[in-house]
Amino acid sequence: MAATIEETFQRPVGELLRGWRERRRFSQLELANRVEVSTRHVSFVETGRSRPSREMVLRLAEQLDVPLRDRNQLLLAGGFAPIYSEASLHSPAMLAIRTTLRRLLKAHEPYPALVVDRWWNIVEANAGIGIFTAGVDEQLLQAPINALRLTLHPDGLARRIDNIADVRAAALGALQRQVASTADPELQDLYDELCAYAAADQPTQPGSAEVVIPFKLRHDGKELSLLTTIATFGTPLDVTVSELMIESFYPADDETAEYLRAGS
Repeated sequence: MAATIEETFQRPVGELLRGWRERRRFSQLELANRVEVSTRHVSFVETGRSRPSREMVLRLAEQLDVPLRDRNQLLLAGGFAPIYSEASLHSPAMLAIRTTLRRLLKAHEPYPALVVDRWWNIVEANAGIGIFTAGVDEQLLQAPINALRLTLHPDGLARRIDNIADVRAAALGALQRQVASTADPELQDLYDELCAYAAADQPTQPGSAEVVIPFKLRHDGKELSLLTTIATFGTPLDVTVSELMIESFYPADDETAEYLRAGS
């Protein structure tokens, strides 16, 4: 069972660092070489025999690719103040980020695009996502709308996706990797929920011409075929910004492109 935030703060910084090292499958020797300290020093930090400096905590966190949210927790556990801000996306400090996101989403129209947070809740979207929200259960459209729940719930998009087994397998696989990478209990709960929706269907073998799994959606009497990409902000120093993901959909064939352009 995943630890709560309160339990995390009560755990020593060395124990937390050891957990991240094991999660990343690094040996003490490999981590020590990356940080340019002795293996003995890493061992002493992990067992609590040595109290790491603020700089050492950050160096270890950097090499272990610890998310910014969890780096703040490491600093707190080590007796230091957090250094990464966590501003609300709707705060004045985030005006430039919000403006940039809305420009990106608008420029992508008529194709769908949305911005999700760490837990896949939609925080911004363009007009193109109307093809995803049409006909789904109203309960799934209550804020915050979760993009993965909207896609895989039996009363959501799942009933209109012709290759739902393939889409489900890809989505759950990616979410499972995210859970393993972050150790986030909320993401684990979401993964467990989405797994419970899965029927007995099995993913099909990809066609010889396929290099990615298309999203085959029935809409308005047509089958739309879409490809999706995920983008993130580079070198963020704010927790909220570091966790934002921009998901953009592109037509996978000429018929889908023509349909979406005609509806714009």
